Amino acid sequence: MSIKYLIAQRVKRLEKGRPFFITKFSSAGSRSAVNKAISELVLAGLLERVARGVYMRPKSNSYIGPIRPNSLTVMRVITSAKGETTQIHGAEAVRRLGLSTQMQILPTFYTSGSTREIQIGLSIVRLKHVSKDRLQHAGTKVGLVLTALHYVGKQGLTKEILSKVTDQLSKDELRELLDCRMPKWMRSVLMSWPIN
Repeated sequence: MSIKYLIAQRVKRLEKGRPFFITKFSSAGSRSAVNKAISELVLAGLLERVARGVYMRPKSNSYIGPIRPNSLTVMRVITSAKGETTQIHGAEAVRRLGLSTQMQILPTFYTSGSTREIQIGLSIVRLKHVSKDRLQHAGTKVGLVLTALHYVGKQGLTKEILSKVTDQLSKDELRELLDCRMPKWMRSVLMSWPIN
C-alpha cells in the first residue's frame, strides 16, 4: 500500500475547509515521501494548499465558489503545530476591552516563537516574539487584561482605565491576574485597587 493511498484514505475522512499542518501525516512515511504524496493529492484536486505547510480538503459553495479559511484560523494551525503560544496584540486587547476604537491594519499577534510574517493567500499576519510573562493566560479574559495593561503602560494607566478593565473581571479572574508575573508598577497599582 503506497503512502499516497494511505494519506488519500485519511484525507477523505477530514472535514472539508478545515486547515491542517502537513505534520498531521508524518507517521505515514518519511518527510520527503509525505511531501511528494501531498503534492500529488493537490494536483489531483483532493487537497488544496492554503499556506506553506498548511492544506485542506477543498470546500465550495454553489453560490460563491471556493471557500477559504480565514487567515487567523490558518495562523493558529501553524503556531499550534510548532508548539507556540499566541496572544492577541495589546492594541487589539485595548480595543476589545472598550478602551479604544482603533483597529489594527495588519493583524498582529504575540508569540513564543520567532518574529515573522505569515503570508496566507493575499493576507499577511504578523507574529511578534515576546517573553513568557506576556503570554500568561493566553486566550482568556485574564490574558486579555494583562496584555492590555502592558500595552497601556505605566504612564498611560489611569484610574479610569483601571476601573474599566477590572470591572470586566470576576473576583476569581482578578485573583488570577494578581497571581501573574508582572512588573512592580503594575502589581502595586492593581494591589491598591479594591476587588469588586
